[in-house]
Amino acid sequence: MSAEIPSENDLLQFVGNVKYGDFSNSAVNENFSYDFNEKNLGGALHISSVLPALSDAIDAPVKTAIHNDPHALRESLGFPKSNSAIVVLIDGLGYWNILMRKGHAPYLRSLLNESINQRPISTCVPSTTVAAMATFGTGTCPGLTCMTGYTQKNSQTGKLAQLIQFNDAPDPLVLQQEPTIFESLVSNGVRADSVGLPKFENTPLTKAAFRGANYITAGTPRARILKAANNSKTPGLTYMYLRDADKTGHNYGWDSQQWVSVFEQIDEQLRLLRANCAPGTLIVITADHGMIKSDPNKRIDIAKHDELIKGVSMVGGEPRSVMLYANSDANPEDIIYRWREYFGTNAIVRSKKQAIDDGIFGLVNNRAEDVIGDVIVQACGAYTIVDSRIQSDKAMSLPSVHGSMTHMEMDIPCLIDLV
Repeated sequence: MSAEIPSENDLLQFVGNVKYGDFSNSAVNENFSYDFNEKNLGGALHISSVLPALSDAIDAPVKTAIHNDPHALRESLGFPKSNSAIVVLIDGLGYWNILMRKGHAPYLRSLLNESINQRPISTCVPSTTVAAMATFGTGTCPGLTCMTGYTQKNSQTGKLAQLIQFNDAPDPLVLQQEPTIFESLVSNGVRADSVGLPKFENTPLTKAAFRGANYITAGTPRARILKAANNSKTPGLTYMYLRDADKTGHNYGWDSQQWVSVFEQIDEQLRLLRANCAPGTLIVITADHGMIKSDPNKRIDIAKHDELIKGVSMVGGEPRSVMLYANSDANPEDIIYRWREYFGTNAIVRSKKQAIDDGIFGLVNNRAEDVIGDVIVQACGAYTIVDSRIQSDKAMSLPSVHGSMTHMEMDIPCLIDLV
């Protein structure tokens, strides 16, 4: 019996306070029942915990600035011991996105029949790729990796930096200084490989989040799957990235026919991976975030509202999680007041200090504090916040989006399969 699918209203509610650490609120041997009123999420059940827990599973435990007990993380997540592990991160494939379309995915559906796989874990805030990839790869948090959104201030230039391609951004090794799990494994003589598209091998994002891994690639998805499976014959860790669910969701909608077709292909790729792995291989399937359907009637273009752009010098983040940078002569509290007056219950508007005190970025170092906006805004429900002064029509009109703190965006899978 797989987990039940809550109502759309429940899935668009904000999650509780997602914390970092080694604690766990869910005993691995009990039947899990998802509690939408749980106010103490995260800990071991978090994207930052997955790689430290896997390091313990392969008997090469790695501690991080956030996680001091990889063994406790492994037990809480329910990972068995194995000489070889493969972790697959599927961009944009949230837990509830899988559950709502599981009829198209026989392999994933079979995993969801296991009670341990009926428990989502949490991603980071913001629930977006650059922040989550760095959190995952380092086993830490955005407040330490200094990667806090799709766009953020470049503290070296004062301009807006984009962190997918690192346009106008600092060098990735300067910005993101936390050691990756892969670096730590390799320094201890443990095999650590990354399998992905050829064009991602030397990108700044790969260097920031996954440096240290031996990068392996091939021209087709099938060839990459088979290379990852072949790696399982040697002790160590293999990481594999699949991007098409997110890309298709943004272009057509996460539940469109095009998305469903890609979802079916992903399921077949995962089945192929399992079929070709060495016996005893541990496979873990996770994601960086989920996706929601945006509502054109709930799209707010701040360029058309003088009260929203008054005192704001730059707008960073993304449509579901906005960071506002105040003019030098503006009081951020005045901006907060105007935004709260306009949005009411349709967004959570916080000062930088409040957001840091609330722990949404985890531990925050001085370098990260410099790049975080003066005002942090998370959209509620299906609202999006755009800016036609700097964004294209396409960027403002994406049919599916992510970045905020709803269950659809924050709840991600952590599916376990022992071959």
